[in-house]
Amino acid sequence: MTRAGHTALALALAAAILWFAGLFWFVAATGASPPTDPPRADGIVVLTGGADRIADGLRLLAAGKGRELLVSGVSSKLDLAEMARHAGLDPAPLAGHVTFGRAALSTRGNAAEAALWARQNGFRSLILVTATYHMPRARAEFARAMPDVTLYAAVVVPPAMRSLRQWTTLRLLAVEYSKFLIVASGLSALLPGHDGGA
Repeated sequence: MTRAGHTALALALAAAILWFAGLFWFVAATGASPPTDPPRADGIVVLTGGADRIADGLRLLAAGKGRELLVSGVSSKLDLAEMARHAGLDPAPLAGHVTFGRAALSTRGNAAEAALWARQNGFRSLILVTATYHMPRARAEFARAMPDVTLYAAVVVPPAMRSLRQWTTLRLLAVEYSKFLIVASGLSALLPGHDGGA
């Protein structure tokens, strides 16, 4: 093997070691994150992807953690009354404070949709509600889209994250970690239009 070949191999091995080391950090940081109780903020944003996320967002709204709630990237079939009942809440007091954002197809789209909503409402702080494994990427996208807005995390522990010994869970974390690296590098435009994280 030539010197250039040895150099390329060494660089590839170093990159692989760094990637795996980062993955271990990512799993430790997100894999077992407990639910959090964020401070009060101007608004609450739920990034769709599971009924538990919407239910948690509605509970935060009902508890007075924010004045308004945006459910970003939502299906046109979503029914507020049904989701409120799923959360154990009366939908009537919430109805005038919930906005359904239907344009976003990706985490980057969620951030753009939420940034516009925040500007329209004059919000300076937001609570982000999403899955534990998705929060690092979501925060990176939102921080880039609205650098002057304070962000608080409200993580949701989905069923898939309740056991880190399953291959499907580890695969999910590996894929999400790779997406996070892309976003952290400022290259989120390279992700597909529907990135599956939202």
